[in-house]
Amino acid sequence: MAPTDPRILAIHRASSDYAESWAGEDGIRAHARAKAAEIGCVAMGPGAGAIVRTLAAAIDAKNVVEIGTGAGVSALWLLDGMHPDGVLTSVDIEAEHQLIAKDAISQAGIAANRVRLINGRADEVLDRLTESAYDIVLIAAKPLDLNANISRALTLLRTGGVLIIDRALWNDKLADPAQRDPDTVAMRSAVEAIAAGEEFIGSLLPVGGGLLVAVKA
Repeated sequence: MAPTDPRILAIHRASSDYAESWAGEDGIRAHARAKAAEIGCVAMGPGAGAIVRTLAAAIDAKNVVEIGTGAGVSALWLLDGMHPDGVLTSVDIEAEHQLIAKDAISQAGIAANRVRLINGRADEVLDRLTESAYDIVLIAAKPLDLNANISRALTLLRTGGVLIIDRALWNDKLADPAQRDPDTVAMRSAVEAIAAGEEFIGSLLPVGGGLLVAVKA
């Protein structure tokens, strides 16, 4: 049973806030986060970003796909952990978002040949990528597209590759069965399907807006 004592809840919140800010965030990421707020997209938090960077470093990721470029915050975390020669392919339907991300990546001093920003629909772009060739697929896109994107990620990932879903707790709605709006239902369905299936071995981490991390079996 979850604690209800206000003092315990305050301690838990303080610990969560401490963990979220522990890795810190440089000026370039902070600026990209501010730009994300301006254009109305949600940027990955520092806590989730640090985990993403750690995962990329742990498997020495060289080939990564990101679905949902946003303002480039998650791309910066990924690239920070990837192999120095690794290439990130990031897909977004919003050209404006990718222009902001491109600027952030350039400011970070990352070589242009390490990033492919592709403007287009994920269902059109991902089907053209090489199967079983990617170390990580990160999904930060609409929940209604999640099941289809997970299916594509399963095709793109090599065995032992890592699937990451950002905001997997969907604004803290996932744990509340009374929340039945289409986005929450879609996210809940996708997350529960991964837990019940045999394609991935995963964990759901309560960091930021929730981070689902799963290894392709």
